[in-house]
Amino acid sequence: MLLIACSAVLAGARSFAAIGQWARNAPQGALARLGARTTSVFAVRAAPSPATVRRIINATCPGGLADLLGADPAGSDTLAVDGKSARGSRSGDSPAAHLLAAMTGAETAVTQLRVPDKTNEITCFAALLEPYDLSGVTVTADALHTQRAHAHFLVEQKQAHYAFTVKKNQPILYTQLKTLPWDKATAKFYDRSQGHGRLETRVVQVLTVTALGIDFPHAAQVAKIIRHRTCVKTGRRPRETVYVLTDLTSRQASPERLAKIVRSQWTIENRLRFVRDTAFAEDASKVRTGHGPENMATLRSFAINRLRAAGHANIAAGLREMSYEPFRRPLALLDLT
Repeated sequence: MLLIACSAVLAGARSFAAIGQWARNAPQGALARLGARTTSVFAVRAAPSPATVRRIINATCPGGLADLLGADPAGSDTLAVDGKSARGSRSGDSPAAHLLAAMTGAETAVTQLRVPDKTNEITCFAALLEPYDLSGVTVTADALHTQRAHAHFLVEQKQAHYAFTVKKNQPILYTQLKTLPWDKATAKFYDRSQGHGRLETRVVQVLTVTALGIDFPHAAQVAKIIRHRTCVKTGRRPRETVYVLTDLTSRQASPERLAKIVRSQWTIENRLRFVRDTAFAEDASKVRTGHGPENMATLRSFAINRLRAAGHANIAAGLREMSYEPFRRPLALLDLT
């Protein structure tokens, strides 16, 4: 059943009904390779109904499925953690499913879990990363996760590194970093890029934390990143300043490498969350019951991983290619030929 779901999603299926329809139209040869049950002495393969698809995906353990279909981050340079709400899963007074995910800097989705209602991402950070070997991996996260407990967990328990953004949601720490002697910073890096209809210039200044009185676990360096953006269409030029704390020493991370590490956080936003929404219309999905929202999201992430591994830089284009031969190409991608 899960192989059928994976194949159907690779062919572009976005719902339980679409997976069931794909299975119903699958030829006997494809159903045999997928392990569909036989229904008579003539070995006729029976496709699962949409109701069966819904029941099984809703009931499947989401953690087990995420581990089964995800990737191992061991040996990665960076690992980004970020959350996203599946907006279409909201039902009445029940909030939308909020999913916390992790992705490597090489654009491979690792795992995800659903944040329990009435809690937030902070409580799930350690649980998300606990099963994995993160030795030497630098974990990035947005300002919500700049937590002392997270720093202790990564450095002391996982032998990993961290690069956490500090914004005004932590006013005391933010003010402390803002008032550091940045005019004396000699380690600097300048970078320019163009994309998404804007030009961006980044200036990265770095100070060693020693003797600066920064009270944050294992902090070794602090970076000040000033971003100047120019909108090509409107000419507007907003400016943003953020601060980044890391346990990486100056020998381990130059200003240039710190800039690259911080930008890797955008990978999960642009290459996973955005792609799942645009290519699979995730925010419009009405899957709401049981473990359906998180398990369908895991199937989409798995499809993205497989398509990228096969050389498809554009996931929407890759899905179209799969759809031209929907009962052969997805199975070939799963090595089921």
